Parts: sequence; C-alpha cells; structure tokens
Amino acid sequence: MKNLVVISSISLLMSIIIISARTGQTETERLTHSVWVQRSLTAIETIKVGMTRQDLLKLFTVEGGISTRTSRTYVFRECPYIKVEVRFEPVGAPQDKLKGHDQDRIISISKPYLERSVID
Repeated sequence: MKNLVVISSISLLMSIIIISARTGQTETERLTHSVWVQRSLTAIETIKVGMTRQDLLKLFTVEGGISTRTSRTYVFRECPYIKVEVRFEPVGAPQDKLKGHDQDRIISISKPYLERSVID
C-alpha cells in the first residue's frame, strides 16, 4: 500500500511538471507568434499610396482570381492568408488593360485581412 502511494505521488508530480513545461512552451510560442504578426504588420504598413507595383511586389505576390491592371488582390509573401486589395493608376502602355506594369502607381490599398487562398 505504501508503495502504491509513493508511485501515485511520483506520477502526480511528473504530470504536474510535464503540464507546466507544456504551458511554458505554449506561452513562448504565443509570444513568438505575436512578435511575428507585429513585425509583419509593420512591414505591410510601409506600402503607401503613391508607391509602385514594383515596390508592392517586394512584400506581396499576386493572388488567384479575377483581376485587371487597375485592381488586384495580393498576398503577403510570408503568409498567403494575409491579403490586401490594391487599386492602381496605369503608367505607360494605356492600351494594356490586363497586364500590370512595374511602374503603375498605387492609388489605394486596403487594410490587411485574413482569408483562405484562392486557387484558379
């Protein structure tokens, strides 16, 4: 009986230690995720009206779906679930209505939002 109590006590203690270790790990992971999100938002917020499509493409890539030269959805290169809607003023080649050009100017950019990927 005494051995059973000792074994139970050790098992309980080990369980508490394991749970505590996992909780600490989870807290560290949460902090790491929060830091990444904060850095990502700071980077995304560097894209401003007046910048070019070429500037935007340093941080973003194109999303699938319907788009034109003047309006398109872009996804953050580090996470395809972070998106922005961007409208452009065409610069040069006015006859080209579909293909974006590097020097097209951003005339509006949405706040970043989360959404699953669009594949077409």
